[in-house]
Amino acid sequence: QICNQHNAEAPNLEQVFHRMAQTEPNLDHDVSWFLLPSYWAKMVVALISFLCFANSYDGDFVFDDSEAIINNKDLRAETPLGDLWHHDFWGSKLSSNTSHKSYRPLTVLTFRINYLFAGGFYPVGFHVINIILHCTISVLMVDVFSILLGGLQFSNKGRRLNLAPKTSLLAALLFAVHPVHTECVAGIVGRADLLCALFFLLSFLGYCKAFRENKEGHNFSIFWVLVSVILGAVAMLCKEQGITILGLNAVFDALVINKLNILDLVQKLLHKDKSLENAGLLRKGLLFRITLLMSGGASILYIRWRIMGTGPPAFTEVDNPASFADSLFVRAINYNYYYSLNAWLLLCPWWLCFDWSMGCIPLIKSVSDWRIIALAALWFCLIGLICQALCSEDSHKRRILTLGLGFLIIPFLPASNLFFRVGFVIAERVIYLPSIGYCILFTYGFSLLSKQAKKKKILAVAVLGILLINVMRCALRSSQWRSEEQLFRSALSVCPLNAKVHYNVGKNLADKGNQSAAIKYYREAVRLNPKYVHAMNNLGNILKERNELQEAEELLSLAVQIQPDFAAAWMNLGIVQNSLRRFEEAEQSYWTAIKHRKKYPDCYYNLGRLYADLNRHIDALNAWRNATVLKPEHSLAWNNMIILLDNTGNLAQAEAVGREALGLIPNDHSLMFSLANVLGKSQKYKESEALFLKAIKANPNAASYHGNLAVLYHRWGNLDLAKKHYEVSLKLDPMAPGTKENYNLLRRKLEQLQKKGG
Repeated sequence: QICNQHNAEAPNLEQVFHRMAQTEPNLDHDVSWFLLPSYWAKMVVALISFLCFANSYDGDFVFDDSEAIINNKDLRAETPLGDLWHHDFWGSKLSSNTSHKSYRPLTVLTFRINYLFAGGFYPVGFHVINIILHCTISVLMVDVFSILLGGLQFSNKGRRLNLAPKTSLLAALLFAVHPVHTECVAGIVGRADLLCALFFLLSFLGYCKAFRENKEGHNFSIFWVLVSVILGAVAMLCKEQGITILGLNAVFDALVINKLNILDLVQKLLHKDKSLENAGLLRKGLLFRITLLMSGGASILYIRWRIMGTGPPAFTEVDNPASFADSLFVRAINYNYYYSLNAWLLLCPWWLCFDWSMGCIPLIKSVSDWRIIALAALWFCLIGLICQALCSEDSHKRRILTLGLGFLIIPFLPASNLFFRVGFVIAERVIYLPSIGYCILFTYGFSLLSKQAKKKKILAVAVLGILLINVMRCALRSSQWRSEEQLFRSALSVCPLNAKVHYNVGKNLADKGNQSAAIKYYREAVRLNPKYVHAMNNLGNILKERNELQEAEELLSLAVQIQPDFAAAWMNLGIVQNSLRRFEEAEQSYWTAIKHRKKYPDCYYNLGRLYADLNRHIDALNAWRNATVLKPEHSLAWNNMIILLDNTGNLAQAEAVGREALGLIPNDHSLMFSLANVLGKSQKYKESEALFLKAIKANPNAASYHGNLAVLYHRWGNLDLAKKHYEVSLKLDPMAPGTKENYNLLRRKLEQLQKKGG
């Protein structure tokens, strides 16, 4: 559908574009840079962007990948696809009070496709898709920058002209190799930003197509405007920032298509000038298109608001301390300081960190803080650029600076804390899109310097040096994102005051079994943040395992005092109290944990162990049954039920439970072993033998498996096989309880049989 709305006095678009091409200055004229055909320029950008991040292809799942991918049930085939539209990015229900309200179903869908094609959680496929997405986006940036820097112009055949091939290539290269993008590309969770950016750019390019000359000679195509709105909605379904493209399309329309002078327009509005129509406000359907964009954006936001629910996301003070400050002055000062740090990351992306929260950036609480200088520098630069963008007599300069500032600021607004509280202090991933504006301003500044410089080649070499340094920085940073150990340790020098950094280093060490080193980092995390309950919980766990029960109890008691609904800490406190033989307190702690987390199978399992120690067998069996109902694959709970029923002489019931458990977890060798013992006592020797052999095949180095199979053969009368498995058991564990005595009994019996036979 083509719109017929145009002013009868307005010139033909082809004439307008032809005159623009002749009269506007060309950025490329004074720039000493590579001039390549469009195809080769895109190939170069794709290759260099690939080289920057190629070494991340075989990295592990790191940091947030665990929650968004490994622990996200929405990736698994058994979860209905429809659930993706009612869950947040992390797999929680949007209606839940604990949901972060990050609604990105299309991103989760791509994770699910990755998972299905790979046949499990294999990170290579996830990483490869991220690298391909960044390369694709970088290639699209060549077209986007050619429009933003050179203007939107078409040939007589309707083909878009690239009037800034050199500067658009430079800007695209700057974007492709910017080290701040590493988190988005090398971190799999960054796919949300990559997909959002892809559809963001497609929406912009689609909007530009609305103004392509067509056979009927009309001004614009409603079809492409609507396509642009739909692509903006798709971008938002990948990540929230995507909706901002609709605002940028409106800005682009006003500045490039209608060539509005914003300052002149404001002055005429203030003076109620009757020549507003001649100012271009109504020419070429601008108001109609902006109405379409605004209506589409409002509809998208309303639908998302209805899906998300009216409640805001739940964040804590450690996530974003400035947003919890009582003083409006403190909040405003710190928000602006965060903006200056984001700007610095774009200018000098050398100090990069996976997490900037929890003490990494202390709050500014007074004007005497020297960091106020950063705010002053930021606003000095911004005000200078805004003045030039509004007041310059050079329309070309006004257009480029306004577009640069628009692409820098507008996509950043959802992360600015201005409209709602966000769950971070600084996040490198959220400046993936704003870096487009930075690249425009950098390239324009380079063109101005080139115009003034006598030795243009030296300036070009300097810029080439910046690109090469950024390529090396990207490669280095990508290698740090390959494993959690490297990633977390790289942050220690950047954010030594960040308690979460020390916590994550400690957790990584604990997972690898290095408890002594882990304790050191957990203690430092608690020292930096005395209210860091997760660090207290993990430290208490390690101390519990090392039998340092007194300190473990103190830490866990403090954790639940600070956060009374911390279910995991209540459960761990119960385990410690049980070890200290304070059974009543332990039982109370377990039930408090279950009160705060209704579906807590591990807590029911530990409660069952407590009841078993107290000989409350019925209560123990009920607790373990609850654990298996909540988590059918809870092997320990099934095993304990079988063993308790076996020990209390309820062999028929033990057999029934064992068969039920193996039906749910058919490959669990410990369940095979427990059921085999029960069947042996019930004199079902053949079936017992089969299960023992199957368990041994799955775990051949378990001494008890061989020892109990030997006992079965001993009872059954297969003495030679009994002797063989006793010997294997003793070889694996010479101190195995009872095995040596049984073996000696068997040997004496064999000797007696030999004497009789002799």
